[in-house]
Amino acid sequence: MNIKIDSEGAFGSAVVELEPGEKFVSEAGAMYRASSNVDIEVVSRKKEGQGFFGGIAAGLRAMMAGETYHLSSYQAGRGPGEVGLAPTHQGEVRKVEIGSETWICSGGSYLGSSAGIELDTQYQGLTKGMFSKEGLVFVKASGQGDLLVNGFGRISEVAVDNGVTIDNGHLIAFTDGLEYEIGKAGGGWISSMMSGEGLVMKFRGQGKILVQSHDPSRLGGALGPLLPPRKG
Repeated sequence: MNIKIDSEGAFGSAVVELEPGEKFVSEAGAMYRASSNVDIEVVSRKKEGQGFFGGIAAGLRAMMAGETYHLSSYQAGRGPGEVGLAPTHQGEVRKVEIGSETWICSGGSYLGSSAGIELDTQYQGLTKGMFSKEGLVFVKASGQGDLLVNGFGRISEVAVDNGVTIDNGHLIAFTDGLEYEIGKAGGGWISSMMSGEGLVMKFRGQGKILVQSHDPSRLGGALGPLLPPRKG
């Protein structure tokens, strides 16, 4: 398997090259092209050993994480094949190698993964979910293989040694073992709100964080007043 990332321009995408028999999964609706010999199936998010209701619960937790209820699965038949994947909004796509490190993706940042990656959901708590702007549930990726994440704008990696502050709405993913809390950006609540930052995510520990340069909710807030009022 080989994954090519196209990061030219504002709209990132990925092309997954599959050898015969190899599989790859993605968010439903992420595919924009596929070879004729690639079999495409819709699969549930349930893990091995889970029953029917376990699959329903896994799908609902994924929706709470900003992901789709089902996944799309791609498998090359006779001969090699390829699948093109792209996120909904403009921004970069980043490949992350999963092995010794487990990564936790914020809501809506998961794009796809190879067959060796096990996906699970992780509840981050009501308070964090309400004020982090990243969703109540995160997606946890473990195992061995490649993970694709997407962001709004540019994606950059931050090495964490003891601590770092990330503005809410900019988190893509972080390595398991890092902990965070929601706090004010400045020394006081008034200065935090006046600065335009408000609440931030304060990480501690050692690990890595992927962040996006832009916050999609701020774009929506800027465009909203410019749109004509709805009729009816």
